[in-house]
Amino acid sequence: MSRPIARPALAVLAAVLAAGSPAAPAAARAPAVCAQPPAAARPVADPPWPQQRYAPDRLAPLATGAGVTVAVVDSGVDRTHPQLAGRVHPGADFLDPGGDGTRDCAGHGTGVASLIAAAPRPGVAFQGLAPGARILPVRVSEQQVVEGRESGRTVGAADFARAIRWAVDHDADVLNLSVVLYADSPAVRLAIAYAVRRDVVVVAAAGNLHDSGNPRPYPAAYDGVLGVGAIGADGTRSAFSQTGPYVDLVAPGSDVLMAAPGEGHRRAEGTSYATPFVAATAALLRQYHPELTAAEVARRIVGSADPAPGSDAGAGVLNPYRAVTESAGPAVAHPRRGTALPEDRPDPAEVAQRTRRAAARDRALLVAGATGAATTVVVLLAVVLPRGARRRWRPAGPA
Repeated sequence: MSRPIARPALAVLAAVLAAGSPAAPAAARAPAVCAQPPAAARPVADPPWPQQRYAPDRLAPLATGAGVTVAVVDSGVDRTHPQLAGRVHPGADFLDPGGDGTRDCAGHGTGVASLIAAAPRPGVAFQGLAPGARILPVRVSEQQVVEGRESGRTVGAADFARAIRWAVDHDADVLNLSVVLYADSPAVRLAIAYAVRRDVVVVAAAGNLHDSGNPRPYPAAYDGVLGVGAIGADGTRSAFSQTGPYVDLVAPGSDVLMAAPGEGHRRAEGTSYATPFVAATAALLRQYHPELTAAEVARRIVGSADPAPGSDAGAGVLNPYRAVTESAGPAVAHPRRGTALPEDRPDPAEVAQRTRRAAARDRALLVAGATGAATTVVVLLAVVLPRGARRRWRPAGPA
């Protein structure tokens, strides 16, 4: 059955946030019901292409994200969805006071959270990449697209910064920011720096305005943030996905299947939905390699990316399995935007073979050196001992 592909509202939310428009005053805020709830969606049994690419079943024996908390700063997360039940902590609502972040009037945050932590269920081909992780929902918007236009409330940049700090202070290990601002906000910049100092992996969408001037997106452009672009099923960059030095790598962002509020699933596109694949990979790494710092987790994710066609995909395409299983290379500085992989990635088997050969060569040289040294000692003894005996071990005088 064909389904319309929706472009996420939050990825184009920037016009509101960039202007720094404040959230509605408390007295004027909407009641705890959605003015226009998302349309009902039906469960989907056909395996989505990102599911086929990343095979969560292959990752599950290694890591599921258990014990890791991923904060989703978004439109809220519906914890009643069957695949999210028991996986969503009480969070915070910066849009409506008194809420806990589990009301989602746009469906955006629920979709993002499901790509991270949706549990496998019989008869449902879709599941999250890190189903053992726990979601911390932080609600900052209820924007959605209605008849082709963005509609709904959102917080301003100052409250967005407060939401980030709240998530960090409430033990987030990974921060998923599928929200884009197109102006540098000092408050948000400082909040991101705060998260980085507190050893939180920060992952952010690169934005969907490639054909509308490709403006610089924040927080993706801030230092210490993994900026994520989008690709389609053919592995090439999605036309809407922005490009620039702020893109560290790319992940599936076109025709992406995800959970919808209530029950069922929907399809959508946007860098908003590429971002949680990277956040989920960070959760897997934080479980499998708990000794790694946030910066080291980011380096492994970027360093294990698969090569991508073109030069606008950062380091390449996300590869969660390699990120978890491959040995870390030599320490390097935090990858900056646009860092490319070497053209030829060495084959691990060849590397191991060369290492074994080098070790064998070193052993042979050691043995040869020891044998030569022993021979020299024997010769010296054969010459020195008779002379010493004749001189009765007195120092040799002039000839």
